[in-house]
Amino acid sequence: MPPRDAPPVTALAVVATTGEVLDHPALHEGLLAPWERRRLDRIRVPSRRDDVIAARLLVRLCVARFTGLPPEASGPDQYCDDCRRYGHGRPYLSRRPELGVSLSHADGLVAAAVGPGPVGVDVEPAARRPGPLPVLRRLLPGAELREAAAGPDPDAALLRLWVRGEARFKAGAQEGLRLLDWADRERAAVAAVAAGGPVAVIACGDPVSGRPG
Repeated sequence: MPPRDAPPVTALAVVATTGEVLDHPALHEGLLAPWERRRLDRIRVPSRRDDVIAARLLVRLCVARFTGLPPEASGPDQYCDDCRRYGHGRPYLSRRPELGVSLSHADGLVAAAVGPGPVGVDVEPAARRPGPLPVLRRLLPGAELREAAAGPDPDAALLRLWVRGEARFKAGAQEGLRLLDWADRERAAVAAVAAGGPVAVIACGDPVSGRPG
């Protein structure tokens, strides 16, 4: 058992712009696995390709910061339960199967998270509108949706609900998950993380390696 005064194990999350990640001195496209590069070859829109690259690099930084592994050993694999094929589906860490990992990208913004057990992260531009109410009613809790729609700033409240719902879905929608959402005003972003314990939000410019998680 850990000492009584040991700090609680927390998940890590980071939000950044695509440009911040692509300019990070420890991150580069050469860190991507061959299957990731093959997926990139199918993306025809340059800005979207950059977002995907940045998200996959950012998750490596997040894992490296949490575990102490180098970035080249911190990349996720993916497996789809529906079609039973690798290369897409929920990401996971084959080197650290006890950890959960998640990533997100949207129009020049990227996010990543890692922590013990299921983890989910989502990021959206703060100016985005999550969709018409009929669609949201199928995806979000009814009571919370009604409260958000009736509030003084329904667009912001609905977007907050949206990223929380997406983060929870990516974490497997399990019971007992903690949800943290916040507005990153510097990057004009709204983000949320779902995890089994407390979440520490770090900056993209933080050191790549840290204490093992």
